[in-house]
Amino acid sequence: MLLVVGEALVDLVIAPDGSVEAALGGAPFNTARAASRLGAEVTFYGALSTDRFGTQLDGKMAADGVDTLLAPRVDAPTTLAAAEIDDGGAATYRFYLDGTSAPQLADWPAMEPNAVFTGGLGLVLEPMATTVVNGLEHRRPNSLVMIDVNARPLVVTDRERYVERVSEALRRADVVKVSDEDLAFLGPDVSVRSILDGGAGAVIVTAGSAPTGVFTSDRSLTVDVPAPPGPVVDTIGAGDTFGGGVIAELLRAKTGPDHIRAEDGIDRLRRAVEFGTRAAGVVVTRRGADPPTRDEL
Repeated sequence: MLLVVGEALVDLVIAPDGSVEAALGGAPFNTARAASRLGAEVTFYGALSTDRFGTQLDGKMAADGVDTLLAPRVDAPTTLAAAEIDDGGAATYRFYLDGTSAPQLADWPAMEPNAVFTGGLGLVLEPMATTVVNGLEHRRPNSLVMIDVNARPLVVTDRERYVERVSEALRRADVVKVSDEDLAFLGPDVSVRSILDGGAGAVIVTAGSAPTGVFTSDRSLTVDVPAPPGPVVDTIGAGDTFGGGVIAELLRAKTGPDHIRAEDGIDRLRRAVEFGTRAAGVVVTRRGADPPTRDEL
């Protein structure tokens, strides 16, 4: 079973013509749905508002087979993000956070999952960030931990503290996903080498349509990103679908922390990255975060 920890929110998608559409989102929310659609047994753990948006977020995950029974319900309004779409389909985000639901995650769930996935705003917003970092420390040794850094510079008010917290979390990770933009924001304090030296088993570096790098302590390889199977509509949820595909495929192959660090670990990762890449290639041809199912792939 996969435990996904972090935020569920609502994206206000602003098209190039100025029209606005509300869409259910949040990186862990999207990842949980993608991993479930791609065959994983998923539990989501993040604060959900009791307002109508919160109810819709809960219902959407349930429809995709994600278990939300453990997710705390709070009276604060649902967190909002404005996603401005440019003419090429790329999204730029601005967040509305104060007094909203997502940060209000104060406890780690009492469960022992096979794998944990977290990152994004879960490493920024308090008390959620402290909950996440402390919770990772107490996960069972054979539970696979994957962290998607997914840095949000517009939300980070104290970069030094943020880098410190991210570094602390990554020391508890088996697989770390970072984009080239993440590394540019975190550098020179955080690099592929420092992540591996800090204890992570592997680092996956994405760079849009450029090849994806996979690194372990003594090996590296690249995975090509093929053109999408249709016209690009937007990139919302692409990275989250990729991450969901990677962790779902690792779980399907019964991959644990020791497997990641074994001699053939990078080959397991290559197959998982190829699978996640195919899933992400489908989602960019659809409006919003609409991950494919395993059967569709």
